[in-house]
Amino acid sequence: MCYKNCKSKVKRQVMSVALPMSVIQSLVDNEVIVILKDGRILEGKLAGFDNNMNLVLEKAKEQYNETTRMLGTVVIRGNNIVSISVK
Repeated sequence: MCYKNCKSKVKRQVMSVALPMSVIQSLVDNEVIVILKDGRILEGKLAGFDNNMNLVLEKAKEQYNETTRMLGTVVIRGNNIVSISVK
């Protein structure tokens, strides 16, 4: 078996993968779309985040059950987030 060789290949692959926090950092000051576990969709400017992936959105707009409402600045708890994408 080539345990040492296989281990070095895996290490190289892991090094090339972007870490989630660095990806989120690259989204700061950009318009994002956040989908929550309960089906709500929030859109706004990503103002910041922390290690628990709690997000701060400015000028946030919420879409839920075909209704839209303006929320302003909101804090989204990280464990409620399903996905984050660039608008």
